[in-house]
Amino acid sequence: MSKMDKLKKDYENIDIPEELDGIVRASISEEKMKRKKKRPVFRNSLIGVAAAAILFVGSINVSPAFAKSMVNVPILGSIVEVFTVKQLTVDEGTYQADLSIPVITGLDNEELQAALNEKYMEENRELFEQFEKEIAELKKVGGGHLGVDAGYEVITDNDQILSIMRYQVNTVGSSSTTMRYDTIDKVDNVLITLPSLFKDDSYIDAINAYIEGEMERQMAADEMISYFTENEYGEGFATIRSDQNFYITNDQQLVISFDKYEVAPGYMGVVTFEIPTEVVKKLLVSDVYIR
Repeated sequence: MSKMDKLKKDYENIDIPEELDGIVRASISEEKMKRKKKRPVFRNSLIGVAAAAILFVGSINVSPAFAKSMVNVPILGSIVEVFTVKQLTVDEGTYQADLSIPVITGLDNEELQAALNEKYMEENRELFEQFEKEIAELKKVGGGHLGVDAGYEVITDNDQILSIMRYQVNTVGSSSTTMRYDTIDKVDNVLITLPSLFKDDSYIDAINAYIEGEMERQMAADEMISYFTENEYGEGFATIRSDQNFYITNDQQLVISFDKYEVAPGYMGVVTFEIPTEVVKKLLVSDVYIR
């Protein structure tokens, strides 16, 4: 059995979403057992509770400073964690893939948690199936080069907000990069959308005006910076969408994100604009998320 066939078999055995909780619990249990062997036994029960909070599974996105601050603080309520539940890799010469599938645990809203986890699984399933299909087509014409890289990063993780960025990089000659973001209110257990932050649609014009001005400012300051600005032919950046990629930073600032090639040449990569709160302050529903 080839590496590709084995990987395909392993991948097809992932149950979505019925067995997801079982997979997560097994991963957590296994990782905690490994780490337990490497750590001394804590005699103080309070430290023990706090220590359990920092035994995050896999590549949990917690800063050393945060972890240190948790040592003497009792943990109340559930702990929201994000970690890699499955890693899929292919390395067969000119065909390469590396997919990391995230999973969220600890949300009180179990329906939202299950929906997000199912979405992450399905995104990677579709990506892998497309990768396999394209390899088959390339082999029919004598072969070629194909690569795909998919993963995630927790951008924001504080008492209120969890922002997760998932990326996909497809390489066939040149590369394309797409980003997807989810921003979750961990207190009220809801998924935050861009329109939900504002009183009405007037935020679109306000953000458009700022981004257009920032594009012009950056290009005037640096000749190496280039954007697709609107010209007499109507081409270039015109407006953000209601489902525009965005996230909220730890400093509670709104960031608008554009994929590679979306508003700028490829060499600019993924482009982001942090929107000053003063630009949208009067348009916000509240200052709970953005200040």
